[in-house]
Amino acid sequence: MAAKSVTAKAKASGTSASDALTPVMNIGIVGHVDHGKTTLTEALSGKWTDTHSEEIKRGITIRLGYADVTFYECPKCQGQERFGTAAKCIRCFSDCKPLRTISLVDAPGHETLMATVLSGAAMMDGALLLVAANEKCPQPQTREHLIVLDIVGIRNIVIVQNKIDLVTEEEALRNHKQIVEFVRGTVAENAPIVPVSAQQRINIDALVETLLQAMPVPARDPAKPPRMMVARSFDVNKPGTPVAGLQGGVLGGSITEGQLSVGDEIEIAPGLKVKNDYKAARTKITGLQKSGRALDRAGPGGLLGVRTSLDPSLTKSDTLGGNLVGRPGTLPPAVKNVTLTVHLLERVAGTETQETVEQLKQGDTLVMTAGISRTIGTVSSAAKGKVDLDIKVPACIEHGQKVTLSRQILGRWRLIGWGEAV
Repeated sequence: MAAKSVTAKAKASGTSASDALTPVMNIGIVGHVDHGKTTLTEALSGKWTDTHSEEIKRGITIRLGYADVTFYECPKCQGQERFGTAAKCIRCFSDCKPLRTISLVDAPGHETLMATVLSGAAMMDGALLLVAANEKCPQPQTREHLIVLDIVGIRNIVIVQNKIDLVTEEEALRNHKQIVEFVRGTVAENAPIVPVSAQQRINIDALVETLLQAMPVPARDPAKPPRMMVARSFDVNKPGTPVAGLQGGVLGGSITEGQLSVGDEIEIAPGLKVKNDYKAARTKITGLQKSGRALDRAGPGGLLGVRTSLDPSLTKSDTLGGNLVGRPGTLPPAVKNVTLTVHLLERVAGTETQETVEQLKQGDTLVMTAGISRTIGTVSSAAKGKVDLDIKVPACIEHGQKVTLSRQILGRWRLIGWGEAV
């Protein structure tokens, strides 16, 4: 698609300059550890998402990282060079027009943090699959992350061949051929492949143009009952804040359908742990924020901060992460027992040796990821293609919903397949 048609499509959608500065979709950045996901996030957004102390110390992403980026078009430049992520053109210094703002979800590539990737994928409208040009393709987590994208139904994928500055042209072409062979027959078979150097900011304009072409904004129905996945929760009050100045707890995540407004009464489920059980919580929305902008109403797409009237002690340290938010009485029931139709992989995707996946049996311990929620469960009964799972922490699961299943193999939780709630 030519650059001109990208602009025409933005105009046809009726997107105003103000709307273009509000995030409208979530794009995940996935791939093997050290292939440059966080560096690419910074190259696009200007934000380094590894801010947790352990992430800085160890040099890897542990939690999901979030950053917003606005794509701009220069009115004077031509071709792919007219696209960028700055309000001023870096070539001719003209004022640029905002086309679209997205939220980037930076997922960890390390094998021990696969559960974080699985939960983050539930909020993604599309994905960038990173492959380092200076390593053989595929690496174990490259293969595993691609399987996850297929399971959760993500079809809008752009493959980013990163670190081209570290290889010769011949090596880059050889790696490109490996990528093409790897994705053949998968959900990413027809995905565009864009060579870049995130570290040196090479070819970022081509990546922006490709993203605008390959990842259209999903169709949304604002009339649907609102549903929000909670990825994080916070106490934003500084130590020593007077009681009168305390702000309510904050939920961070993404709306998947419908709209939320300031003043709405909402339900959070499965909710808060009370003794040995969980109880849904009800509260009111006192503030909404996207991309640093206060809003009266928010819809799907982008990462959203929701300030509530909850006691902030109930939301600190991600206590409510993994919950669903909606209008009271509209959320699926929170269950501790679930029956699944199971589809197992032939091979364990996240290991070098790709062990054969064994059939499930009674007593097996699994990690189940349902949307943004993940919990440990025990197989109480297993028949051919179907299992009953008793889970430790209740989850809100709808009939027909897909969940992913992981088993401990070689000392790590590895993706072994997926199930569909009966």
